[in-house]
Amino acid sequence: MNSFWRNFARNHGAVVGLVILLLVIALAILAPVLYPGSPWDMVAAPFAPPGEMGMLLGSDSLGRDVAAGIAHGARVSLLVGAVSTVAALAIGVTLGAVAGYLGGMADEVVMRFTEFFQTIPSFVLAILLVAIFTPTIQSIVLAIAVVSWPPVARVVRAEFLSLRSREFVQAAEVLGKSRLAIVLGDILPNALSPIVVLSSLMVATAILLESALSFLGLGDPNMMSWGFLIGSGRSVIRIAWWMSVFPGIAIFLTVLSLNLVGEGLSDALNPRLARNRGGAA
Repeated sequence: MNSFWRNFARNHGAVVGLVILLLVIALAILAPVLYPGSPWDMVAAPFAPPGEMGMLLGSDSLGRDVAAGIAHGARVSLLVGAVSTVAALAIGVTLGAVAGYLGGMADEVVMRFTEFFQTIPSFVLAILLVAIFTPTIQSIVLAIAVVSWPPVARVVRAEFLSLRSREFVQAAEVLGKSRLAIVLGDILPNALSPIVVLSSLMVATAILLESALSFLGLGDPNMMSWGFLIGSGRSVIRIAWWMSVFPGIAIFLTVLSLNLVGEGLSDALNPRLARNRGGAA
């Protein structure tokens, strides 16, 4: 672990990203303390500019506190990003492991199934799924997970194809270990590095997808989110720019921090690759 953190800390951008991400997580956790009321409550006059009437970031068209909406929306965005990523990883890792370890017909079937999903534009498919199941937090998580798993399956398949012929796998087979035990105990732990890096980028993509769906009016109407805040302010952006700008900044900083952390994880888990990149630069 000391070596991991030392390699991670060498990437200053990743450290900055981690600090920003921790601040966003802290904001999400402390939202009920900082803004104990409901973010849907009307607490000021409509279109109050930032700094007036006690509104740090202004109020929206119905007099709701934009800062409270951003704080409570952070919980929704991070929750959707994390849960949908876990679900996508469960699907992608399972299918990728089956394809990479078994090979043959199983590999062909899984890869054709994966390619089928990749031929459909992910955002269009997400819109279709949410519209079919009606916009709720559960349907949004399901839709994002369904469109996010194919890249995971491909990465895991490639890792398993590379690792299944290694000596430690052959030794495990000679010892009589079951296929499940070999996959879970021997191959998967050695394939975790690219999965961990990919998962951080998937959370960022999931947050963007949820924000885009909410912006289009396909978010959960009972949940305050950053995409909802931007969408509600798009028609009045000329007279109340803060309604869209501040939630947009929140999304930008969160997605940027996750990408920087993902790059840092890649450097920390693959120090040789990081050194080669630094030498080439």
